[in-house]
Amino acid sequence: MKKILFLAVALLGAVAMQAQGVNFGVKAGANFSNLTGDIDSDGITSFHAGAVLELNLVPTFSIQAEGLFSSQGGKAKFEAEGVVGVAEDINLDYISVPVMAKFYVLPNSLSVMAGPQFSFLVDEAEEAWDTKSFDMAAAGGVELKIIAGLFAQARYTIGLTDVSDNIDAKNAVFQLSVGYFF
Repeated sequence: MKKILFLAVALLGAVAMQAQGVNFGVKAGANFSNLTGDIDSDGITSFHAGAVLELNLVPTFSIQAEGLFSSQGGKAKFEAEGVVGVAEDINLDYISVPVMAKFYVLPNSLSVMAGPQFSFLVDEAEEAWDTKSFDMAAAGGVELKIIAGLFAQARYTIGLTDVSDNIDAKNAVFQLSVGYFF
């Protein structure tokens, strides 16, 4: 009985989502990331890629959720044996889940978005950093739907939590993306 009830709720949910207008797509792009805080860091260039789901609630507003693999970090500068300026790449790979409120400035074309991003660490390059497994961030950006499902995005994400217990360092990432809604 529970299985039938669950199936009925799932089916009704899927029908309701279709009625609301749901767009599914993929996106990928470049990350220009850095570590901010009490750390002297230079930026690194990496990438992100994943899936996008947009739920259109009204013509000028939608909710967009994403599931992304995102490589972030920075090039930290340290002092080693009296030599200043020794650089170490801090590469942090996350599964990121941004949930964006999306407001259309131009109908079905240009939109601005903002919302939280929840990231889960899947790989760290340097175990000595004692990196935290969860990162919370605030994100904001713009999207331009170009033609036939093709879109481009620019987004800035600033970390709200430290990436490590050992040092005050937060992720800061500027992303440029292209994608396609099916």
